[in-house]
Amino acid sequence: MDDILAVLVSLAFFATIFGWVYVYYTTRHRERMALIEKGADASIFSGKNTSFFGPLSTLKLGMFLTGIALGILAGSLLTTYTGIEEGIAYISMIFLFGGLSLVLFYFYARNKEK
Repeated sequence: MDDILAVLVSLAFFATIFGWVYVYYTTRHRERMALIEKGADASIFSGKNTSFFGPLSTLKLGMFLTGIALGILAGSLLTTYTGIEEGIAYISMIFLFGGLSLVLFYFYARNKEK
C-alpha cells in the first residue's frame, strides 16, 4: 500500500508542476497576442519587469542559497549551545538568513540601478 501511495504522490507532484508551468506560459502567450492585436509596441516584452530571470538572477540565487547554508549552520550552533529545540532552531535560522540575503540583494540591485 505504501508503494502505491508513493507513486500517486509523485505523480500528483509532477502533474501539479506541469499544470503551473502550462498555465503560466499559455496565459503569457494569450496576453502577448492580445497586446499585439491591439497594436502595442513589441518592445514592452523585452523590459526588465517582464522576465523573472534577469541579469542578476544568478547573484540572487547564490545569495539566497548562501543564506540558507548560513541558516543551517546557525541552527546547528543554536541547538548545540542553547536549549532551543532542534526543529525550531533550524527552521527559524533558515528563514532568517534566507530572508536577510534577499533583503541584501534588494539593496544591492537598487543601488546598481542608480
